[in-house]
Amino acid sequence: MSAPPLPPQTAAPPRDPAAPDRPTAPSRPVTRRVSWRSRLNPYLLLVPALVPIAIGLGYPLVRQFVLSFQEYGLAQQFGRPAEWVGLRNYTELLTDPYVWGVIGRSVAFCLVNAGLTMAVGIGLAVLMSRVGRAARVTLQVGMLLAWGTPVLATLTVWQWLFDSQYGVVNWVLAGPLGMAEFRGHSWIIEPASFYLVATVIVVWMSVPFVVFTTYAALLQVPAECVEAAQLDGASAWQRFRHLSLPLVRPVLLIAALLQVIWDLRVFTQIHVLQRAGAPTRETHLLGTFVYSLSREFSMAGAMATVMLVITLCLTGFYIRRMLREEEL
Repeated sequence: MSAPPLPPQTAAPPRDPAAPDRPTAPSRPVTRRVSWRSRLNPYLLLVPALVPIAIGLGYPLVRQFVLSFQEYGLAQQFGRPAEWVGLRNYTELLTDPYVWGVIGRSVAFCLVNAGLTMAVGIGLAVLMSRVGRAARVTLQVGMLLAWGTPVLATLTVWQWLFDSQYGVVNWVLAGPLGMAEFRGHSWIIEPASFYLVATVIVVWMSVPFVVFTTYAALLQVPAECVEAAQLDGASAWQRFRHLSLPLVRPVLLIAALLQVIWDLRVFTQIHVLQRAGAPTRETHLLGTFVYSLSREFSMAGAMATVMLVITLCLTGFYIRRMLREEEL
């Protein structure tokens, strides 16, 4: 039995080469609808971190802000209702010349300590990247010991070093260096020498953080770029200024930002030195001054709010720089 014949195939008409090409219809983009649950998922992942922050940081800030507008003292601790006084607490503080003196001393102390800490820390970090393994490990161990020692233990050692009768500093100055006027000299009685000792202690305890942070950033500088600059005849200072420093600038900005915040809020070092015999009124900074107002909760809350505003003003420059570099 023979197969049925196939239908005849018609040939396609010949295409005129002079005819223009027909434009093809553009394909429509495929749009996917994202549900609101998918959009909400990234924010839900932040909840475990935001809840403790809101409880541990948000509530005290709100409570402090509310207290600054009330008359809240020891009587209110025993049940007397707090009286709303508006801006009276801020007016009393900001019209007191002594408060402005404390603010000026605190800002000056903060900027000097932050600048010295950054300068010494960057210098030691560069030194750590240039020396051999043995010297680098020795320097790292020393930095870790200075950083890891408890604050009160460190302050006890420094108080002994600057002791008026048995201190090593006075012995060196009055003995080997021949400065007899430093025999029995008290370093914490005068405000100027008090802040000198406090600066030495604060910088000593803050430098390790800057050293390790800067050293870790310097390790990320490409070695081939440094080698190319060296072959082009750039000196060590030129390589650091024009190559390494621009690459590690974001890290330095963060370290400087944290340093300004820490140095403006310094409390333990100043408080311990004051208890060792320093004149309290002439050596108050913002942290210790707020602590001295602890019996007047409303005044302390107002001063703490002013301190927060000063911190935001000082750190605004660094925050703008970091945001600008992130945009680039």
